[in-house]
Amino acid sequence: MTLAELACAGRTPHLPIQLDVAGGLELQSLLRVLPGQRYVGVALWQGRKVLAKLLVGGKAERHFQRELAGTRALHGQGIDSPALLGEGYQVGLGGWLLFEYLDSAESLWDAWRKVERDIPLSDGQQEVLGEALGAIARLHLAGLVQEDLHLDNLLRHGGKLQVIDGGGIRAETPGSPLPRSKVMANLGIFFAQLPAELDPFLEELLVQYLLVNGEHALPLEALEKEIARMRRWRLGDYMKKIARDCSLFSVAGGAFGLRAVRREAEAGLEGLLQAPDAALEQGRALKEGATATVAEVTLDGRKLLVKRYNIKGLVHWLTRFWRPSRAWHSWREGNRLEFLGIATPRPLAVIERRFLWLRSRAYLITEYLSGQDIIARFRPYLDDPDGAGAPPEAELQALDRLFAALIRERISHGDFKGYNLFWQDGRWTLIDLDAVCQHRSERSFARAYARDRARFLRNWPAESALHQLLDKRLPQVPGTCPERG
Repeated sequence: MTLAELACAGRTPHLPIQLDVAGGLELQSLLRVLPGQRYVGVALWQGRKVLAKLLVGGKAERHFQRELAGTRALHGQGIDSPALLGEGYQVGLGGWLLFEYLDSAESLWDAWRKVERDIPLSDGQQEVLGEALGAIARLHLAGLVQEDLHLDNLLRHGGKLQVIDGGGIRAETPGSPLPRSKVMANLGIFFAQLPAELDPFLEELLVQYLLVNGEHALPLEALEKEIARMRRWRLGDYMKKIARDCSLFSVAGGAFGLRAVRREAEAGLEGLLQAPDAALEQGRALKEGATATVAEVTLDGRKLLVKRYNIKGLVHWLTRFWRPSRAWHSWREGNRLEFLGIATPRPLAVIERRFLWLRSRAYLITEYLSGQDIIARFRPYLDDPDGAGAPPEAELQALDRLFAALIRERISHGDFKGYNLFWQDGRWTLIDLDAVCQHRSERSFARAYARDRARFLRNWPAESALHQLLDKRLPQVPGTCPERG
């Protein structure tokens, strides 16, 4: 296959691929694909395994030169990075870069996944973030900046931390430390990707950076503003992606329907997406209401939740056809919560039935939640929360963190029944997101939070000791709850 043919191979070309570049290259697996532009994967070249970056399409020359320049900048400044074993460019067709393959390497993202649910800034989290900040500091000290800065671009291998992805490297002041403005902007990108509950430990984390690069004083308040700005941008960018076809989501819509599905799950869900009503009929019914039908569905040994939003009749349809369906609202807010680190079953797909753009039935498919709701879980402690029968402190602290996150992000649930809050994998998980809202103003959120808090407490009798304990623990927003004497 030629590079020109690879450019037309789409997102999932048949592997292995024999390419007539670099004297013969066999592409065996793909790690990242940007159809018609970039194919990154493991290849066999001259009898050895390599990481191949193949750049094709109209932007190939620009991307090739950027990748090559970034790679050379890393090596030129003595930054640990995989060796470049071969490179080349064919005018009008594309280019290739072949790197040393780091067998058994672990990305810091994979390392972070193992500790991300720990208590904020646990020893494990501090170790991972300390390594990352040390590597970032070394780049900045050498006058380099990684514009695509995330934990997946830092690999543990052979006792060293390797920096990868030369395409994101810019040599701003090679051989001399970066100016403070560039440092602040780059650190803002990094910290904006971390959970916001780590913000109180920002100063402590910065010490790990300053131990390697102490060229500049880094004002905390200015950095916090930069992080907040980057978080707003990242969330806005992500919320656009859930509604368009991209590397994360497969989205197709028109006059007769809309379908959005997580690309990683698309192949496994195809049968269900083609016939969601049949899946509902064959699944275990959880709810059969006039406005919603819910079932647990098992697909290839995996449990899923399928929810169909029904149209009761003409009058109901007239109130629904012109606005986004409740399925779409739940899809959007589920992705928002997940992005913000607030636990909810992962939304996998959404379908809207349409006729000439007018909406009717809609379907939402999510991961199935097998935990225990808070009503059932706290029932044994209803009348004795102060003695030996108190709810476990870890579960109460997890509840504290959930409410703190909702306040921080100005998110209201809208239907805070205890049956909509489940305990799973050491944290409280929100379900039934039809009324979830992220508020733009503090005033609007304060009113909604007051309703959420009051509804949540009504899950237990007001005179019960459990109700009183939770009333004392739940955070308040000024003006939403009576002041206590």
